Amino acid sequence: MIDKSNIIRILSYSVIAFIFSYLINNILTVWYNWPGVSKLFTELTSREKSLSFFQLIIYFISIILVFLYILKTKKQKLDKDSKILSSISAYLIRSAFWAVFLLGIVDLLISFLAVEKFLEVIFNENIKFKLIAPSFRITYIHLPIILASFVIGYFTRTTGFIWLAVLVVFSEFSIVLSRFIFSYEQAFQGDLVRFWYAALFLFASAYALIHEGHVRVDVLYSKFPRKRKAWTNSLGSILLGVPLCLIVIFLGMNGKASIINSPILSFEVTQQGSNGLYLKYLMAGYLGIFAVSMLVQFISYFMNSTHELLKNLSKK
Repeated sequence: MIDKSNIIRILSYSVIAFIFSYLINNILTVWYNWPGVSKLFTELTSREKSLSFFQLIIYFISIILVFLYILKTKKQKLDKDSKILSSISAYLIRSAFWAVFLLGIVDLLISFLAVEKFLEVIFNENIKFKLIAPSFRITYIHLPIILASFVIGYFTRTTGFIWLAVLVVFSEFSIVLSRFIFSYEQAFQGDLVRFWYAALFLFASAYALIHEGHVRVDVLYSKFPRKRKAWTNSLGSILLGVPLCLIVIFLGMNGKASIINSPILSFEVTQQGSNGLYLKYLMAGYLGIFAVSMLVQFISYFMNSTHELLKNLSKK
């Protein structure tokens, strides 16, 4: 007979497995024009039907992997699972921090060289036109940096949001300094502030949740006993936190014209052309990182609180 903790583990990990399968299928559907699971029973060619069926299989495989993991670790406590999920969430936001930090610096440098007409001096005419073309810069400069950031995030343990906050202040101060002292201001300076500022708040949300750093409108919670706090956290996570994240993911990635997919698919950049940063498309992706990292952390929060409740129940 499966005990209560393993039932909680199956349900919790299944939600995460389903979402990551959904993200894989979103990439296949939006970027590679696969038909998607929703069109499996419509009129499709044999090849399209095979692709759609394979996308459906991805969901089943993810759930099977969950059951295999639970069977392999059936004696594992919920608090251990909570720590594992928190480490996954921390890894995602840590890697995202490195991505926005490195991309901001590199893209700022390229835009500065383009505005001041140094690109044609340093490089030949062909490379200059490639560097100011969004598709080339994003594909051959941004994407490798993003992949490298996930490698750096794996080997580092500091999240760096304090430094990102300092960088936001420094970049805003540089605008004031250059505008009023040197009468110099370019679009890429303001773009960098917005790029880092948005990342600071969206990525740091999961980090703050890990360390219970979110501000509570605390009227009753502080006076609750430990058991009631666990009930509040578990119900709040599963009834409010998780549904919010699911809404952001499903609405934000519902087709090519959705609020997250559309800017990324079209490589949307600043309206200022080469005078600005080519990072606007990533700001739509911020919502996806926010929703996924918060979802993982809410489920971690739920598992940890449920562990506390089951522990109290076993003492009776």
